[in-house]
Amino acid sequence: MIDSHCHLADEAFAEDVGAVVDRAKAAGVEQALCILDATNDIESARAKQVSAFWENLRFAVGIHPHQAGAFAKTSNNVGMAVTEFCERHNRVCAIGEIGLDYHYDFSPPSTQIDVFRRQIALAHDRGLPIVIHTREADDDTIDAVRSECQGAARGVFHCFTGGMTLARQALDLGFYVSFSGIVTFKRADEIREVAAYVPADRLLVETDSPYLAPVPYRGKRNEPAWVARIIEVVAEARGETTDAVIEASDDAFTRLFGSSESNENVAKGLAR
Repeated sequence: MIDSHCHLADEAFAEDVGAVVDRAKAAGVEQALCILDATNDIESARAKQVSAFWENLRFAVGIHPHQAGAFAKTSNNVGMAVTEFCERHNRVCAIGEIGLDYHYDFSPPSTQIDVFRRQIALAHDRGLPIVIHTREADDDTIDAVRSECQGAARGVFHCFTGGMTLARQALDLGFYVSFSGIVTFKRADEIREVAAYVPADRLLVETDSPYLAPVPYRGKRNEPAWVARIIEVVAEARGETTDAVIEASDDAFTRLFGSSESNENVAKGLAR
C-alpha cells in the first residue's frame, strides 16, 4: 500500500511521528508522499526527522494557495523558494501541493492564480509532476493547467471532491485522481461514483493526514495506516477486491512519481 498524500511534517505529528510511522508500516503501508510547505522552515526541519524514521518516504514541495498571499508580499520568487527547500531534502519528486482554494479568503483569487501558474510552469519546465489542490475553483484550476502545461500535463488532483465533470476534465488532461477519507463519508455518494469511474491506471489513494480521517475514525487525528480503510471503500465502490485496488494504486503512484529506489534530488534540475 502507498499513501499518496500526507503531512507527516505537520505539527500534529511532532510528538510521536516515529510511532505513527511504525503503525503505518505494521498496517502494510510501504511508501508515502509527504507534502511540504515551501514557506515553512519549521516544517522543513521536521521533515528531516520524519525521513529518518521512514526510508521510503518521498516529498513534494510547493506553495499552498492558503499561503499564496503572504508569499506574494515577501520574496514572491517561486523558483528560488522551491529550489532552496529542495536543496535541504534529497527525496523530492514533485511540486505540490499547489492550486486554488476559493472556499477560504486567505489569499485573493488573482494572487492564487498567479502563484499557481508560476509553479505549474516551473514543474512543467523541469519535467516534474504536480499535486493539485482545488476547492470551489474548478474552472480556474482547469484553465491554468491547460494554458501552462501546453498539452503535457503530469500530476494528480488530490483529495478529490469534485463531480464527474471535473473528473473527466482532469483525466482528459492526463491527470491522475486521488481519493481521501472523504470517500468513506455517508453523504459522499457522488465521490464514490467518481471513484468507480476513474480508470485503474489513474487511481490513487491517500489519507491527507492528519486531516480527514475516514469512517469509523472520523474526528480523530488521521494517519497513514488508515489508508487501508480508504482502499476498502474505494474497492467496494468499484466492485473490486482490496488487493486489486492496492495493486492499481501502487502501480499508478510509481508511474507518476517514480520508485523510491530510483528517486533523485530534483534540486539540481530546479536550479538550472
